[in-house]
Amino acid sequence: MSEELQDTQTDWSNRLAWFLTGAVIGATAAILYAPQSGKETRQYLNDKSQQGRDAVTDTGKDIVEAGREMFDRGRQLVEDAADLFERGRKLVKG
Repeated sequence: MSEELQDTQTDWSNRLAWFLTGAVIGATAAILYAPQSGKETRQYLNDKSQQGRDAVTDTGKDIVEAGREMFDRGRQLVEDAADLFERGRKLVKG
């Protein structure tokens, strides 16, 4: 279970890192090759940065939801193990 959690966290971290890298590269290219005026370019960058913030927020929400699901599964696993332990203890006592 711990390995699955690590894999999920690594996957989300990689996605976030690649997204941020792409956002920086895109913003840099937009500034360097912008055919619009300065005001239009600033508005464009503002819009794109808002989209980036929204994407990061959504990704964060997804990560939190995945964490909750894993926590719930782990709690259920512990409860099942405790139940099995209790049944085994009762069998041994007779």
